[in-house]
Amino acid sequence: MKFALCIVAFVIGCFSTVYVGDTPTDVSHVAQTSKTTTSYKPSHIQLSTEMSISQNSFGSTEAGEAVNQFTCTNSNGYSVVMIDYGATIVSVNAPDRDGKSVNVTLGCSDMAGYEANQAFLGATVGRYANRISDGKFSIDGQSFSLPINNGKHHLHGGPEGFNRKIWKAEMLKNDDSVGVRFSITSPDGDSGYPGELVVTVDYLLNDNNELIIDFQAHTDKPTHVNLTNHGYWNLSGAGQGTIGEHELMLAAGKLVEVNTEGIPAGTLLNVTSTPFDFRTARPIGEDIENTGTTPSGYDHCYVIDRSDETLTKLNLAASVYDPASGRTMEVLTTQPGIQFYTCNWMDGQPGSGGFEKHSALALESQHYPDSPNQADFPSTLLKPGENFHHKTVYRFGVR
Repeated sequence: MKFALCIVAFVIGCFSTVYVGDTPTDVSHVAQTSKTTTSYKPSHIQLSTEMSISQNSFGSTEAGEAVNQFTCTNSNGYSVVMIDYGATIVSVNAPDRDGKSVNVTLGCSDMAGYEANQAFLGATVGRYANRISDGKFSIDGQSFSLPINNGKHHLHGGPEGFNRKIWKAEMLKNDDSVGVRFSITSPDGDSGYPGELVVTVDYLLNDNNELIIDFQAHTDKPTHVNLTNHGYWNLSGAGQGTIGEHELMLAAGKLVEVNTEGIPAGTLLNVTSTPFDFRTARPIGEDIENTGTTPSGYDHCYVIDRSDETLTKLNLAASVYDPASGRTMEVLTTQPGIQFYTCNWMDGQPGSGGFEKHSALALESQHYPDSPNQADFPSTLLKPGENFHHKTVYRFGVR
């Protein structure tokens, strides 16, 4: 099958793969995951008495498709639960400074909740994360039209994007981690995008308390690709109030200027002396009512300060600290940008997964919004023979 061919091609180096190497931060222990990972199909893998992965049923979709759940546990009390519907993170359980574990990411308890939600809770989104203006772009003079699902614009792959698909799933293990490899083949013309796109994403949990997300994709026609995970985080616990007291640092001196519909003007704005400056950690709620957006809050793509422009090295993009629990989270990525969103549109209804405004923050590593129509932005065009490869690490801790 095409997925197997993709893996073979990766191993023998047929594609011009970009591989993550050494980094300016201490992430050398994640550098070889895509080469040493082995896939398994049993219903339970036990690496030791403490680190394990198991598979269970998560029910079925309204159309009758079976959905599987995977639970990864490390030896430090962290666990990650995922489902193959949308290659979605359902929960991340993390201990606080007193050792008490709670779920710190927003999710739903059943498939009815996931099918009703419109907020992409924990899902893998694509083919294109973020917005494409008017749902249109051109490649080599040929125009393509995409379905509209955000005002007059295309958002996160459209109404039937990757978050609404059942992905193939295989349990993984290597020397120091467990996880799941999700894969999907998007046919030529899927939601208006050209080319058959084969995507794999590895979600790995290790004993360094890191959730590693490793994306790869290739195509048979030139097409635009921008993949991310749309996790929402509240380090006090999912559903436990707002994130106003969370202290955020963003390693970004600029952000993408957008209009009121979230579409870029083509320029980058300096954050100095604005409510958008998080270069020094400070409470998210400090200026959340002063962003000039309606509804109030943050929904902006920040340009990560990088030590290089090759997009091959992990860079620290963000860190979050919850004073109440002591939990911390760092985000490192090879991507050029990170979308910071504070659940501005959530209203407690099923479309929001039952969660309220400002109940969590999203830190989505990605390319910039509307890049297919912005010649000065880093390109999202993927051509035959090339391999899209980006990695993001969520590193958890306490202080």
